[in-house]
Amino acid sequence: MSEAEFHAEKMYLLCLGTAKVMLKKGVISEEEFTKIDTMLLEKYKPTLSTLLSGKPLI
Repeated sequence: MSEAEFHAEKMYLLCLGTAKVMLKKGVISEEEFTKIDTMLLEKYKPTLSTLLSGKPLI
């Protein structure tokens, strides 16, 4: 993984984490969270995180 790919991965996960907190606190809706996730995927084009995007880990 290149440094640029690693940076994209970090930025995607950081921003998604912020959105998850906002969702949990009720600041945004599930629909808004989904839109944010889609926008972040388009912006950062993460390599590894795309495999798990939208899928619960448990």
